[in-house]
Formats: sequence, C-alpha cells, structure tokens
Amino acid sequence: MAEIDERALTPAAIVQELDRYIVGQEAAKRAVAVALRHRWRRAQLDPDLQEDIYPKNILMIGPTGVGKTEIARRLARLVRAPLVKVEATKFTEVGYVGRDVDSMVRDLVEVSLRMVKEERSQAVRDQAERQAEQRIAEALAPAPVREPRFRNPFEMLMPQAAADPPAPPSDPQQEESVRRRQRTILAQIRQHQMEHEVVEVEVEEEAVPGGMLGLGGRDDLQMNLGEMLQGLLPRRTKKRRMTVAQARKVLTEEEAQKLIDTEAAQAEAIFRAEQHGIVFIDEFDKIAQPHQTAGPDVSREGVQRDILPIVEGSTVMTKYGPVKTDHVLFIAAGAFHVAKPADLIPELQGRFPIRVELEPLTEADFVRILVEPQHSLIQQYQELLATEGITVVFTPEAVATMARYAARVNQDVENIGARRLHTILERVLDDLSFHAPDLPDQTVTITPAYVDERLQSVAETMDLNRYIL
Repeated sequence: MAEIDERALTPAAIVQELDRYIVGQEAAKRAVAVALRHRWRRAQLDPDLQEDIYPKNILMIGPTGVGKTEIARRLARLVRAPLVKVEATKFTEVGYVGRDVDSMVRDLVEVSLRMVKEERSQAVRDQAERQAEQRIAEALAPAPVREPRFRNPFEMLMPQAAADPPAPPSDPQQEESVRRRQRTILAQIRQHQMEHEVVEVEVEEEAVPGGMLGLGGRDDLQMNLGEMLQGLLPRRTKKRRMTVAQARKVLTEEEAQKLIDTEAAQAEAIFRAEQHGIVFIDEFDKIAQPHQTAGPDVSREGVQRDILPIVEGSTVMTKYGPVKTDHVLFIAAGAFHVAKPADLIPELQGRFPIRVELEPLTEADFVRILVEPQHSLIQQYQELLATEGITVVFTPEAVATMARYAARVNQDVENIGARRLHTILERVLDDLSFHAPDLPDQTVTITPAYVDERLQSVAETMDLNRYIL
C-alpha cells in the first residue's frame, strides 16, 4: 500500500479532496482540515512538547442528511486513520442496562487492529499464497497414511511411561512418486489451470463469539472471557469442500495471519488508535438535557459525565492493553433542534471548543449532489443498469426536476437532507429497474415529463408523501 505524503496534505488540499464527495459545508470542511493538519504539525515537535498539545475536538451542528458523518468518514479514509462511529443514545450511565462509554475506545482499537492486519497481510500476501497453493497440492495428492502402532490406555494417559513407538518403515519410491505428483499439481495450480477442481481442505473454525457466553450487555466481560477461552482451548479445524479458487483465497488468508507478528500488530494498532484515532459521536444532542425531567431522561446527564473523562483524556483497558485517549480526535454531531449546545454540562462543552454549523441543503445543492461528487447517485444507477445492457441518460432538466421534488418533500414532510434523493431516484427508476432484464440494449432518456409522471401523484398529497420517506 502506498505511503501517504502527509506534508502535501495541507488544509487546502484536504478541503479540495473532500469537495470531490461532499457538496457545500465549507466551514465544516475547513475545521476538520485544520484539525488534521494540527496532527501533522504536532508530530514534527519534540516528544516532550507533543504530550502537552491536545487535539481541538469539533462539534458539528446541523440537520440530518447534510454531510456530517460523510465528512468524518472521508477524512479518515484520506489519511487511513482508524475511525469509529458511535451513537450517543446507545450509551447509558453506570448502573443502567446498556453499553458503557469505554466500548467506543475498544471499538476504535479493533478497527485500528483490523487496518494494521490488512496492511501487513498485503505485505506477506505473495508468500502466504505460495504456502496456500502448497497446501492445496498436498490435499489433492495426499501422502500415504502410516498406520500408528497400537498403544494401550496406560501409555496413552502416561506417555512418559513408555518410549515412543518406532515409526513404520517408509517406501522411498512411493514417497518420491507422491512428491512428483504434488509438484505437477502445484505447477498447474499456479498457472490457474485447476480453478474449478474440487478439493477438501482443513480450515480453522471461527472462535466462539462473546454473546454465546450469556452475559447480556456486558461486552467487556464477554470480551475477556472470550479471549480466555480462545487462549485455553486448542485451535479447532474442520474439513470443507470447495473449488481450488475458493480454497486459495481462504487458505491464503489463514497463512497470512500466521506470518503476521501478532504482538507487533497489536502494539502498532494501539499506537495508531492513540495518535491518529477519530471517534465520531452522532446524536450528541439527544444526551443534552434542556430542563430537569423525571423518568428515563434522568440518565442523560449521567451519560455526559461518563463520556467526559474519555474526551478529557483517560486510560481505558482493552484486551490488547491500556489505551490513552488524550490525543484521540473526537467529533460530535447533532441536529440540536430541541436541545442546544448550552444544555450540555459545562465541562463537556469546554471539551469541544470548535463548533461549526452545517447549512440545510437547498434545491441547488441537490442538483450538484446528483451529478458532481465522485461516484454520484446518478452515476451509480447508470452503472447498475448498464450491467443489464441499458444506457440511462438524464437530461439537465430532469435532474433539476428531481431536485425540486426532493426540496419540496423535505419542506412539506420531514427534512432528511440528501437522503431524500435516494428515495426520489428509486421511485423514478422503479419500473425501469424491475423490467431491466427484459429490455436489453436500449437507451432510456430521463426527461422532466418522465420524472413528473412518476412523482407528481406522490407529491400532490401530504398523506402520500409518507410513502417516499
């Protein structure tokens, strides 16, 4: 995997890259770009000074569907930083049934470890594939099985009480014949001449999931007990029949994991999580408490106080070791329609010093979203239908008409931002998608009349508007 030239990732370059996927929201893009650049600047300083420079966490305020999550996701992909997205409403304060806030840090380390293992697997992929092909060749031309000498039960229970039985004599000619056959098969496998041959191979079984332990929502106990059992019990394998092509993929993954230094990968994962990790906390406004209430809302302030030490900087114990959150970048997001940022406890407000407001999307924004971003919605549908031999052409007027419908329904029913475009496009292309296999090699032009015919009856009545929520 190519290395990233972080020096070239200036704030302007980061914003330019985000512009390829997200329309508008310049203030939010600038804020995350500067926060990312500060990380690079911090890495150039003396280690003593680095420890005293903390990230400036960001609070994004804006309605749903305007790009809050997408900005964080694209930012993490840009620098290959571990990112975990959590919802504040899933957490409860200590004493209530639900996820504890420490789980967001454990999830971040898991994501970081997965990234490290994928990178290291790619580095040893060639060697792992060669070993996997050797295993396939041995499965297709197995060596003769030697019959073991019978051992009485006492010897089986107390192996030190008797010497190892002598191995039965081997047949050199037979062994050489097997080796020649394996070499011949191996050459054919590497030339992809046996891709559809069926082979029976031994593969490792999946570990027992923590949820099988019957510990309810205590994911920390599930994690610890699952790891203990996995370490105590031997690795179990099972025989599976599959094609050579499938076996190569499965066994290459197994061999790559064996070639990876697990301890070094875990240490690297913890380092990345601590120094480059990003935690995106969505629905942040839902834990704000605009006024004192009774009932289930009493836990909102408790969740805030539980999140506070994580955001401030603390050490969380994970199954891979302690993880410090001092330099993790936290991005919180919420609509804040009812509650306001001022309704958060003061200590938590102070930990999100950068606040950016994302603007609601307009009809003009919808037009740009449909056609401008890389892999835009219209391009996605065109490519999907092209697999059936259908060429779909959208006129600019049709695009403007769909944008007008999206803006109108958002205004009259519920404003769900750009997500409305998914339902609009699905509605417009519903008939075409259904009948596509029966209409090969055709060109279909989407015009304003075509759009009106499929959307006007839905948009005329408020009750029917609920149909395309």
